[in-house]
Amino acid sequence: MSQNTLDDAYANGAYIPNAAEYPPRWLQVADDFRTSLRAEGRISEDVPYGEGAREVFDLMRPEGRPKGLCVFVHGGYWLKFDKSYWSHLAEGPLAAGWAVAMPSYDLCPDVRIKEITRQITLAVTEAAAQIEGPILLAGHSAGGHLVARMACENVLPTNVANRLKHVVPISPLSDLRPLLQTSMNEDFGLTLEDAEQESPRLKTCLKVPVTVWVGEEERPAFLDQAQWLAEAWECGHVVEQGKHHFDVIDGLARANSLLTQMLIGGDIA
Repeated sequence: MSQNTLDDAYANGAYIPNAAEYPPRWLQVADDFRTSLRAEGRISEDVPYGEGAREVFDLMRPEGRPKGLCVFVHGGYWLKFDKSYWSHLAEGPLAAGWAVAMPSYDLCPDVRIKEITRQITLAVTEAAAQIEGPILLAGHSAGGHLVARMACENVLPTNVANRLKHVVPISPLSDLRPLLQTSMNEDFGLTLEDAEQESPRLKTCLKVPVTVWVGEEERPAFLDQAQWLAEAWECGHVVEQGKHHFDVIDGLARANSLLTQMLIGGDIA
């Protein structure tokens, strides 16, 4: 495919009505949610997991003793956003009794994707040191790629990997090789070797339940990326009806949604 064709294939906002309204809405709802948690003393903000200014996470606690830890990793093509846009997506797991950590991380082109993978490894490890019990991982888009990387062999420390209960890559980028031909690679700086090393589809998965989740109305490239990972790992694969790339994560804000219930309950074949 030509660069223009692939750029279009991986363009989400151009195919979502009123796409520009989503980020400011996320930011406001997330800020309101953090304000409510502060009032209840249930959030620790900017907990460091590394030395950089963006190597921090927010740790949100449920009422009562946590059942375990859920880590949500945001997307944005490794180019945009930080943890402050997504806090409200902790509401579902929190209501179900899970502590939730949401990390920020450095962005391309300041760092390469393999460095972001390293940072998320550190973030999950540090959050796991603060909350006992099983660990759930969920991430969206580029964050779906990053949590899938955490489910690959020889990424997380063994003592942390052994605690994984369920990993849910939502609309993940599972094979980075197509991105080599996009204009975004000017910022990613991927080589073929990098793309292969960072592609979960090409890696061996840990013996942990994984469910790949994607919206029915997403771009065909993202439907393909989700299917590729599900087939490579022979894991659960859910295509949620009526959802596109920007609203497929909404279920995490509700404890009774199928997405939250699936995340906390285990694999779906």
